[in-house]
Amino acid sequence: MINDPNFNEINNIVAYLRRVPFHIAPKCLYDGHSLYQGYVLGDDDSLKSCFDSLVYKHFLDKGKITNAVEESLARALHDHAMHTALKDFFKEHDSRCCVGVMGGHALTREDEMYRTIVILSKQLTENGFFMISGGGPGAMEATHLGAWMAGRSMEEIDDALSTLAQSPTFNDGQWINTAFQVMEKYPQSQYVSLGIPTWLYGHEPSTPLATHIAKFFENSIREDSILTLAYGGIIYAPGSAGTMQEIFQEAVQNHYLSFGFSSPMIFLGKKFWTEEMPAYPLLEGLMETGKYKNLRLTLTDDSDEVVKTLQDFRQELFASSDNT
Repeated sequence: MINDPNFNEINNIVAYLRRVPFHIAPKCLYDGHSLYQGYVLGDDDSLKSCFDSLVYKHFLDKGKITNAVEESLARALHDHAMHTALKDFFKEHDSRCCVGVMGGHALTREDEMYRTIVILSKQLTENGFFMISGGGPGAMEATHLGAWMAGRSMEEIDDALSTLAQSPTFNDGQWINTAFQVMEKYPQSQYVSLGIPTWLYGHEPSTPLATHIAKFFENSIREDSILTLAYGGIIYAPGSAGTMQEIFQEAVQNHYLSFGFSSPMIFLGKKFWTEEMPAYPLLEGLMETGKYKNLRLTLTDDSDEVVKTLQDFRQELFASSDNT
């Protein structure tokens, strides 16, 4: 039986939910403009007061980990709504064509690997795939830039990269500004890409170049979502601890055939993945001894090989679906 004190507590929680600086039940995914609502191109002060910044400030003020029931509920409701919006997104976009890119957030816009990822993502998007990443800077941003620039010339790609290079890292003041400059100069509505960032790493800005953005408070849910949704395979660009975690998290899903099949795990950068961070020979060895099974491993420096590997797998997936 609900008594007066219970009603008062419920009323207090409801009042709190109305005061938080984010929608507890957003009806759709974000995009660059809604996430950075209130930002004026070139105005640094407006970036500090835009929607994303206000939510991050609130997140820090209340504590990244909170025991407050009302705040925990607000975050949980928001993240649940993001999941619902993701389900709606995948009603319109075939998950078998979803390819993920995992890699370091510290990769600068001037790095040759950044350009490689841009061109590879562009190729894959033009070949009917759509890209997914953690939605942040570095390799993640390169993924969405490539998808955004699909269908354009290499001269236009180089021009966009030149604009972004004015602010090479996400710590530079014009990182967001230059991304929006590229979007304004090269508008498009034909191609989609999905970014899944988190306010847990809110000091790393989310790239507005992703056409659809599912931003979460709970990082563990976000991490699992990225790996789960990339049915078409995952490309691993050079990264550090976070990328290594994602490799073995994906390997477990493939080992157990959690979704009824194993997706390609493509390691981009032979030297990096065999010498600097030798995850590839480790996985190969574990496969040979039977500790891991069902892994589809590729190690390459060749973008065309990546595209063909993913195209062949997509054809296999479609054929398998037609036979069931």
